[in-house]
Amino acid sequence: MARSHIAAALAVSFLGLLVTFHLISHFGLPDLGFFHFTDNLKEATTAPDQIPFGPAAPQSPALNDEPAYLLGVGKADITGPVVEINLMGYADPNQVGSGLRQRLYSRAFIVGEVENPERRSVYLVLDTQSGDTAVRHGILEGLKELGSDYSIYGKGNVAVTGTHSHSGPGAWLNYLLPQITSKGFDQQSYRAIVDGALLSIKRAHKSLAPGYLSVAETQIHDANINRSPFAYLANPEKERAEYPYDVDKTMTMLKFQNAEDGENIGVLTWFPVHGTSMLGNNTLISGDNKGVAAMLFEKDIGSSGEGHKDFVAGFSQANVGDSSPNVLGAYCEDGSGEKCNFEDSTCGAGKNKMCHGRGPMFRQKDQGASSCFEIGRRQYVGAKALYLAMITNSIPLKGPVRSFHTYRDFSSMIIQHPNGSLVTTCPAALGYSFAAGTTDGPGAFDFKQNNTGSPNANPVWSLVRNFLREPSETQKACHAPKPILLDVGEIERPYLWTPNIVDIQLLRIGQLLIIVSPGEATTMAGRRWKESIARSASALSRSPDEYHNTKPPIVVLGGPANSYTHYIATEEEYNIQRYEGASTLYGPHTLNAYINITTSLLPFLHADTPSNKHPPPGPTPPINTNISYNFNFAVRYDRAPFFKKFGQVLMDVLPAYRRGDTARATFVGANPRNNLRLERTYVAVEHFRHGEWKRVRDDGDWDLVMRWRRTSTILGTSEVEVSWEVGVDDDGVGRGLYRLRYYGDRKVFGSGVVKGFEGVSGVFRIE
Repeated sequence: MARSHIAAALAVSFLGLLVTFHLISHFGLPDLGFFHFTDNLKEATTAPDQIPFGPAAPQSPALNDEPAYLLGVGKADITGPVVEINLMGYADPNQVGSGLRQRLYSRAFIVGEVENPERRSVYLVLDTQSGDTAVRHGILEGLKELGSDYSIYGKGNVAVTGTHSHSGPGAWLNYLLPQITSKGFDQQSYRAIVDGALLSIKRAHKSLAPGYLSVAETQIHDANINRSPFAYLANPEKERAEYPYDVDKTMTMLKFQNAEDGENIGVLTWFPVHGTSMLGNNTLISGDNKGVAAMLFEKDIGSSGEGHKDFVAGFSQANVGDSSPNVLGAYCEDGSGEKCNFEDSTCGAGKNKMCHGRGPMFRQKDQGASSCFEIGRRQYVGAKALYLAMITNSIPLKGPVRSFHTYRDFSSMIIQHPNGSLVTTCPAALGYSFAAGTTDGPGAFDFKQNNTGSPNANPVWSLVRNFLREPSETQKACHAPKPILLDVGEIERPYLWTPNIVDIQLLRIGQLLIIVSPGEATTMAGRRWKESIARSASALSRSPDEYHNTKPPIVVLGGPANSYTHYIATEEEYNIQRYEGASTLYGPHTLNAYINITTSLLPFLHADTPSNKHPPPGPTPPINTNISYNFNFAVRYDRAPFFKKFGQVLMDVLPAYRRGDTARATFVGANPRNNLRLERTYVAVEHFRHGEWKRVRDDGDWDLVMRWRRTSTILGTSEVEVSWEVGVDDDGVGRGLYRLRYYGDRKVFGSGVVKGFEGVSGVFRIE
């Protein structure tokens, strides 16, 4: 809830907010990109290609080599409220959480120098839509409270990235625009992420030990496509000819190995594919396809003995902007079966609403779950093949651990264009094609992509825009050819709608440079950025062995991270004004600004840079956690129906099931928001073995699902359905006796005390 000291601001902005919330709550927004299984773990039909860096990749480090780094990995639960909170990704106010398919996690990777332990970096991979200004601030403040042991971690060396899942709870972001469809800022949702991220860092910190790092690449050909190929084709033909695909197929893997026993403790990968496998009609919380990939990899290593029992697998995003997991392409779901228009992704009479991308299992009417599992499985299969190949074919990392972080105001930055002229960035603004959405999640009304100049959308939208803020002629000229729909960077009532102050961060681990990108770089934007960093780093090397004969150095891009600045398109793609260009906040020179700043700061990553030398911190962004509105009301009470008790079975399981069946039971339930059950579970499958019941499934498993349904708001009654898709993920499942268990927590009427309870289904047999 809003604090009393912002009552004046609330009064001033109430009318504007009321109109805005009403319009968006009634009609919804498109997939804003920011807002925005059924197979065994068999090998891929086509084996990925392992690609060494340079002319020949040396072997992995031998155990008798001197340990190169201090390494630690950790994982913790960040699952927020799974019901009654809008999902963060598609910006559809009707997409409200109704249950849980898979818990969300923070995975922490710490790398430090053995001889200089104060030289460290932390890379977080969160199962969230992105990093965020408020979340990062909360993590940094929490680290300060952990004591002197953690004082080494701070703004300069902690990177907070998101997997870009569109299937997690929202209401945790710092700025107003993404808060609109989630009805504000919810402290429970926010604290789950911050506290879980801190716990993962603590676990990684406590596991620190000397070890080795090695890096390698592979190609995964069947897990992504480019969803805006028309815009990609606007890039220079000569540049496009340097690459075999219009989307990056490369997965880069960093392997963490303990020095004492040679055991592998984790991997960190980068591969670009949108977290939009789960569709806009899905209301179950999950980590989307990267959550699946991480789950499969960790399960495999844990059961095979090919790594530590607490092995951590981080599947980080890369230049994700125009990538899509809907690998069969975009088709018109209007009965025609035709492909969508190539230029603007419309169907029929020029409307985009029926244009949808198709995942590999699109015929399964399961809100995208089967396609999501399959795209995750394909990433896992490629990653596992690369992991095994790295035993003999990888590059050992050697050299310093360095990092820098600074803030820059992108609202009016003067930079040098590649042609030598001076150009400027602009206050943040979103174009009309932003409202058209993408083929992963199309928008409504008459917006469409590839919309430059004078937009042909209904003129009522100009009235809505001008009611919020009419962009000045200077702003229009700065963003041209983008027709501005929302001048978000210049709206400060009741607080900023989007960031103008942007995180700039790079990490270095030996020969590896990591761009920590706050926005979703498109395929070509990411390529240009990485190549600029590699080229500049090589040119600025102060000694021949600065990067241990790896020239140019290895560069990866991870994000969206630290904050969320929407998209980063090339200037050529920007001029096309499809969704990605319209969502590039700071004008046509946004990418050049990122490249200019990061390359100019590369000397801070040199091996001989003193530990106390950092770039100027720059302007501080606002933290809105204590002034944000919240219209997500707390749970008031729970009650069982008359003549029933909490946990009682309302609909029981059948006596027997076979593989491919779904076992279901429904219980008298309570609101899951009463207790997030972090590091625990809401539901479980138990197997009767050796005279006792043993848990074989919980919330961390893809095939076990909890669905919650409110049956009476006034009476406070609800039901929970537990369903197990038998044999989808067949680890540990054999013939025998099983049962389903539900763990609930009810809020007592009047006192507000929360009390736990349990429910158990009847016994059934798997045949």
